[in-house]
Amino acid sequence: MYPEVSLQEFRTSQRIKEELDKMGIPYTASAGTGVIAVIEGSRQGRTVGLRADIDALQVQELNDVPYKSKNEGVMHACGHDGHAAMLLGAAKILNEMKGEIKGTVKLFFQPAEELAVGAKKMIEEGAMEGVDGTFAIHLMADVPCGKITLEEGPRLASADIFKITVEGKGGHGSMPHQGIDVVVAGSAIIMQLQSIVSREVSPLQPVTLSIGSFHTGTRFNVIASEGVMEGTTRCFDPKIREELPKMIQRVIENTASSYRAKAKLEYILGTPPTINHKESSDIGQKSIEKLFGRDAMVPYEKLMGGEDYSMFLEKAQGAIAFVGIGNEAKETCYSHHHGRFNMDEDALELGTALYAQYALDFLNKFN
Repeated sequence: MYPEVSLQEFRTSQRIKEELDKMGIPYTASAGTGVIAVIEGSRQGRTVGLRADIDALQVQELNDVPYKSKNEGVMHACGHDGHAAMLLGAAKILNEMKGEIKGTVKLFFQPAEELAVGAKKMIEEGAMEGVDGTFAIHLMADVPCGKITLEEGPRLASADIFKITVEGKGGHGSMPHQGIDVVVAGSAIIMQLQSIVSREVSPLQPVTLSIGSFHTGTRFNVIASEGVMEGTTRCFDPKIREELPKMIQRVIENTASSYRAKAKLEYILGTPPTINHKESSDIGQKSIEKLFGRDAMVPYEKLMGGEDYSMFLEKAQGAIAFVGIGNEAKETCYSHHHGRFNMDEDALELGTALYAQYALDFLNKFN
């Protein structure tokens, strides 16, 4: 993990613990800088887990605001600080009414979502043991403030990483026939990989395969002997996700061979697709309607971005909602991961209420 981001997570984690201490809510550390708090109701029952990610990004903040990041080159450019604030607000509400709660509420303040390792680590340490359902919120700049979207089915794509090493034979640029040029072979591989999306996957299934970097060569007149490219795949169908590494392996080996080169694939599974369960989505939609009316809900197309909350959804039913923070008048429409990213804090009230209401509605339904 990047040390600068880890420091930001640590400070956020410390602040979360301070607030939980004030409320008298017990908690334990998890996944390094993560926190798991527990609110026990007055009567035994099922357990619901509410999740908020807390990590920052290596992005230089360009906003001139009183709450600007104090860490150079690091900022909360994706709304995770808002997620933590909303979950702390929900904790206060639920703790004050725990005498009316039948069951248990677990609060997951999760680190390292941006690195796709935080949820996995928390689960490995037992965070989901005994949890019957989960719920998460992500603030969204593309959704107007005051609006919420929560729909069943795929909401975010899988996000996997791959590395391809192309091996050739070095030589002089004036005598290319004596070498095996990995620049040419690698370029052909990049182009041929795109045929996987266009010719091997149904056009009705969204898939992306992108090469983000290709590094090779040392000098203008030297034939490179090795090149390394890195990229990512995204999709919503678990079966397609399973097949993509095999497709990539076949294409890179055969393409490299046609140029007398060799290609090796390293494929790293990141996060599975985030798929909202129907029953949980129904509960969440009723919670929104109860709090804000049906007009607060808006449709929103699924995104090719990834979310490691999907790993919680593999362990128990659940759903993720997108709460809008977009407001042109307040200049909160910059995209996530942008240096000018900011949020309309009026949205935090909605998210706080929704976290708490969902927990109550879930426990009331199943208890």
